[in-house]
Amino acid sequence: MTTRIETLETRIHGRYLYEERDSGKLLIGFHGYAESADAHLAELRQIPGIDSWSLVAVQALHPFYTRVGTVVASWMTSLDRELALADNIAYVRRIVDALPPAQTLVFAGFSQGASMAARAAAAVRPTAGLILLGGDIPPDVQDDASVRLPPVLLARGLRDEWYTEEKLKKDSSYLKGRTEVTECVFEGGHEWNEEVREAMGEFLQTIADASTPPSS
Repeated sequence: MTTRIETLETRIHGRYLYEERDSGKLLIGFHGYAESADAHLAELRQIPGIDSWSLVAVQALHPFYTRVGTVVASWMTSLDRELALADNIAYVRRIVDALPPAQTLVFAGFSQGASMAARAAAAVRPTAGLILLGGDIPPDVQDDASVRLPPVLLARGLRDEWYTEEKLKKDSSYLKGRTEVTECVFEGGHEWNEEVREAMGEFLQTIADASTPPSS
């Protein structure tokens, strides 16, 4: 008897947290592995100058419990990865389509969410900026010759053992010649801190200034 592996498309619901501000500026963020949209939104709120931006924190489609019973989520595993990639990109596009049109759209991601932010910036047009903290640009983005990315902020902590200096250099090398790259290497580990939040605030202000039409 032969066992076949079959897949089929099915409908599930995703959730995202949305804080709207009437500014035309929108920052969409993706949390890390075993985190939640709630935790990610709390981090985004601490970026200097963020009060003038609408915020979205996207919850990954694969929730699970921690040992203490907290609901967290993951973006994907190696199992049926290509199908999960397509599902996640479709999910992001539906979120963007459901929101009021933004004059300035930026994606941000932490850790595993950084790869999702890179995928979102590659798939959604127009995107004005991309923030990657503690996570790399995935091969499915780097290997696609048709990808066009906006200006990027790459950030890592000096003691980050997951997003290493080698990975940052690889991402920076890929981006240079393709778009503008700003690097932030801060004192810390695989985390958010005040130094990286300041860098994010400055980056967002630069993107906002570049996206604002000159006054007549």
